[in-house]
Amino acid sequence: MSVVSSNKVETNKYEIEISVDAQSFNEELDKAFKKNNPKISIPGFRKGHAPRAMVEKMYGEGVFFEDAINALYPAAYQAAVEELKIEPVDRADIEVTSVSKADGFCFKASVIVKPEVTVKDYKGIAATKKPVTVTDQDVEEEIQRLAERNSRLVDVDDRAAQDGDTVVIDFEGFVEDKAFEGGKGEKYNLTLGSGQFIPGFEEQIAGHNIGDEFDVNVKFPEDYQAEDLAGKDSVFKCKLHEIKVKELPEIDDEFAKDLGDYDDLNALKTSIRERITGSREKASSDDLENQLIDHVIANMEGEIPEVMYEHRIDDMVRDFEYRLQMQNITLDMYMQYTGMEKESFRKTFREQAEKQVKIRLALEKIVELEGLDLTEEELDQEYQKMADQYKMEIDKVKAAVPASELKKDLCVNKAVDLIKESAVVTEEEEKKEEAE
Repeated sequence: MSVVSSNKVETNKYEIEISVDAQSFNEELDKAFKKNNPKISIPGFRKGHAPRAMVEKMYGEGVFFEDAINALYPAAYQAAVEELKIEPVDRADIEVTSVSKADGFCFKASVIVKPEVTVKDYKGIAATKKPVTVTDQDVEEEIQRLAERNSRLVDVDDRAAQDGDTVVIDFEGFVEDKAFEGGKGEKYNLTLGSGQFIPGFEEQIAGHNIGDEFDVNVKFPEDYQAEDLAGKDSVFKCKLHEIKVKELPEIDDEFAKDLGDYDDLNALKTSIRERITGSREKASSDDLENQLIDHVIANMEGEIPEVMYEHRIDDMVRDFEYRLQMQNITLDMYMQYTGMEKESFRKTFREQAEKQVKIRLALEKIVELEGLDLTEEELDQEYQKMADQYKMEIDKVKAAVPASELKKDLCVNKAVDLIKESAVVTEEEEKKEEAE
């Protein structure tokens, strides 16, 4: 293989002319002949026994050219890319320009490459960090949420239903004295005040006692999803079977012990405070990092190929589709449910995809400018961490994750660390005091 010429025809597009020598080409032609010959019938010869010269005479000299070219050009193209030190971001368009047994073949590859970008002012960025505080009220609110999750419903029979109760009812809806589809339910559990039914329905259940049979008069909203019911008056004939009220557990040492390995209520509160603190510290750190990264990409310049955004959207769509499959939903089903077209669906990922592409390009440029690299020890440590995380043998992890790709990712992480370590960070509270 040899590179005949290389021309930058557009900002991020190269045209490369590559030649493959006659010897390699003819060796591959011979392999193609041997592979295909068992399927070839020539008059006067047993099937698969005709000599190559006879096959080429009958079917044309170029009968095996396509197979040989397809076998050789990928490696020739890859060798040219490495020689020219370019980084393609899309599949190349291949065009064979000449071919013969005597000279081999030449082909032209048109390819979009990774853009050259410039980044500046990525050190010493001014940013504010949100303070992390956890109050006693925060802890108490979390305890109340835990109590709500561990509550139980108990029957009430000595009073009428009221807001907040869970009632068990039968109902059937009528419009113009005719029952409508989907308007009937038996022994239905409804929490009054939840807004689960159309406006006005739940309020009319309140005040009734167990065993009451009564009518609920409501009007369907003008924008109701069933067009045949939208804006129409209706009557629901109801019967109230049960009234239940939520009973919260006593918040004491026993409550704490029931929730986990806590000695008493104070131990539970300490654990909750630590958990909230950790969560808010991470959120504060993430917010700070986002400020810094937004500054970096705002100060990045370069013409980014559209295909890079499209490929990132492809990745995000595949990831979304995989998560749907985990819920036994196909992407086509999701599109039908939401009423979205393919293009409008892809557009929902556009902004995020653009940002992710820009972040990666900016950070890779900082890696280059700062000469950031990874030691073999650091690489091995990361492989070991992945092996422990996925409970796999480290050799299998190494086979699945190429070292070159992992190294790129880890160096990008180092670039983020460099930006954060050099940043001029001010606590948000301090800034407020200065403003005052």
